[in-house]
Amino acid sequence: MSSPTPPQPRRRASLRLLGLLVLLFAANAKAQDVAYVGEPVCAGCHAAEAALWKGSHHDLAMQEATPRTVLGRFDGARFTKDGVTTTFSQRDGRFSVRTDGPDGALHDYRVAYTFGVAPLQQYLLELPQGRLQALGIAWDSRPAAAGGQRWFDLYPGEHIDRRDVLHWSGPMQNWNFMCAECHSTDLRKGYQAAEDRFDTTWAALNVSCEACHGPGARHVQWAADAKAGRTPAAADSRRGFAIELAERGTWQVAPGASIAHRTDAAPAGAQIDTCGRCHSRHAQLAEGEPAAAPLTDARQLALLDAGRFHADGQILDEVYEYASFRQSRMFHAGVTCSNCHDPHSLQLRAPGNAVCAQCHVPAVFDGPQHTHHAAASAGAQCVACHMIERTYMQIDARRDHSLRVPRPDLSLTLGTPNACNDCHRDQSPQWAADRVAQWYGPRRRQTWHYGQSLQAGRTARPDAELQLIRAIQDASVPAIARATAVSLLAPYLGPRSLPALQAATRDSDPLVRRAAAETADALDTSARLATAAPLLDDPILTVRLAAFTTLLEVPSNALSPAQAAAMARVAEQYRAVQRFNADRAESWSNLGILAMHDGEAAAARSDFDTAIRLQPSFVPAYVNLADLERGQGDEAAAEATLRRALVANPDAAALHHALALSLVRQQRRDEAVAALRRAVELAPDESRYAYVLAVALHDTGDAPGALAVLRRATAARPAERDVLMALLQYSAEAGDDAGALAAARMLRQVSGDPRADQLVAQFEARGAATPSPR
Repeated sequence: MSSPTPPQPRRRASLRLLGLLVLLFAANAKAQDVAYVGEPVCAGCHAAEAALWKGSHHDLAMQEATPRTVLGRFDGARFTKDGVTTTFSQRDGRFSVRTDGPDGALHDYRVAYTFGVAPLQQYLLELPQGRLQALGIAWDSRPAAAGGQRWFDLYPGEHIDRRDVLHWSGPMQNWNFMCAECHSTDLRKGYQAAEDRFDTTWAALNVSCEACHGPGARHVQWAADAKAGRTPAAADSRRGFAIELAERGTWQVAPGASIAHRTDAAPAGAQIDTCGRCHSRHAQLAEGEPAAAPLTDARQLALLDAGRFHADGQILDEVYEYASFRQSRMFHAGVTCSNCHDPHSLQLRAPGNAVCAQCHVPAVFDGPQHTHHAAASAGAQCVACHMIERTYMQIDARRDHSLRVPRPDLSLTLGTPNACNDCHRDQSPQWAADRVAQWYGPRRRQTWHYGQSLQAGRTARPDAELQLIRAIQDASVPAIARATAVSLLAPYLGPRSLPALQAATRDSDPLVRRAAAETADALDTSARLATAAPLLDDPILTVRLAAFTTLLEVPSNALSPAQAAAMARVAEQYRAVQRFNADRAESWSNLGILAMHDGEAAAARSDFDTAIRLQPSFVPAYVNLADLERGQGDEAAAEATLRRALVANPDAAALHHALALSLVRQQRRDEAVAALRRAVELAPDESRYAYVLAVALHDTGDAPGALAVLRRATAARPAERDVLMALLQYSAEAGDDAGALAAARMLRQVSGDPRADQLVAQFEARGAATPSPR
């Protein structure tokens, strides 16, 4: 197949143009106020920094595919997986891959760019409409002695075909959206929704100087003025840049201390925000945002969510470094990325334990009296205990940047990993916890950790509400963990926790305020307005967007004129974010929901249809479209939409659940029960599905079946209040007063609601005792 024209860079500079460019920028600074000048211009004055950067992972983040940059074997090498044989070849300096395309047939695709360099290198293949896609077969660039110099699959054991979002041609491997902004400088995605086409551009193909420092034209003007003896036009401490990344002050160890402290105030956060733009899990909200914009204003940052992090905040999925570092004592003491890493070479400031010895006195910390391991052994390395290592993309080992104290005792109660058993795999967590107790005393194993709160919230333990309140209100808990606790609070909200939620809306950290705005969605209209409406005027965009979506279903006549005006303002910001991400099914589904709210049914249908066209596996779009059709009185159309969705997504529990509700509304209860059973089977931890199934069974006369479902759900997640109320009611109806009493007692424990006290007293008065045998 013919290859389309690849995205082209807006500008490139060469060394021989350096002098001319400096003169041009100096003469025309105002016109070039936010212009990017290119690495060669920067290197003209900053040769030492440029030399360190040359050859770094930032420098080699993305390169044109040439015989010099391509590391993999393109000599007819073949790799077979899932019945597809992929062939890698080269001719006349051009590299191509023959593999299965979006239609499932084999085609030849040109390799446009290399992506990364070590320990693996991926390749970007061209598709029409300006799309670049990351091939799921990568080259292991490690030495052969280390197992490298081979092609390997990034998803071994998973069958991935053209219909899967993880297929190289699918949306999750799209470079323009998924990868580009962090591998190039001043990247502009340039998605044209009307043509479903990308016109992606960049200032520099790789991660160059201005990716971190921001556009350099004003700095060039500042330097030219200073060299000429003129008062710099941009006379400020930032030397013409929008942000200051350099460290100010030093770290010193006070007499008698063992850990250094900063000699100046903690940094403003520009450096960590700058690194966090790429070293985090996030959604981008706009392109070309000012370098000085707070990170939370430019990115929707992931919290310590289940599936990405263990309950105690340790890394699980590929989450990069930002969220981990935000949990660390180092972050709260004012440590920045460049204290440990050279920002240009990206290498550590010192080898081994010496990097930690910059602040931690070796006589105290770098010896068996602290490490309890022999000097120079693997266990004596600081990172072995405080920065556990996990491998991603099959061969890419990365360290957890939360720099935590090992807690094998938490492994016993939460099932989380610990550094001790990372090495001593032949021993148990109990053995490791006992060793820690021997070294530091038994009280060390009794220290509360916010992971206990997050685990309680994740698993609906009886003490979930109280545990989450504790984490939210403890100022010593990292803000990102407090925000996560707030985000888990919704199912447990009650009189005890409402004050904590309301206080979270006034927290100094935007992550906490954003989580509070989202969680307020669980409140009734009056409380939701009182809690979330003030956040419509928050200075941080992500907080305003969260408040807007929470308040979207509030009736317009409940809004004050000021609140209505604020909603209208943020609605435009919300639409702008969705338009920027219009290449994603999620954004079109969001726009469809907004159109439904505005009474624009035709527009909503068009938006949902677009979402489905972009990603046929995107379940929420089908569910929303079915809701639209139901709202228009066409239940048959809603059912047809959900059945069409199940053809493409047969194992989506949400679709089976939505179909069941449609069947209930059509009085086809036997079919509905079957669909609900399938939803529960596919998502056994989703208590809502179990609750609806139990109600359906009860309504069809199967009271024993309903009780069995509720008991299983309560055993798995004891704090689900709707499930407990149904269990109490159905147990009482069945004459099982003991079972009803047990449910009432659990309800009292998890809710603190005085009405639960009355229920307990009621069943105790009946003489209920031990629950009857099951």
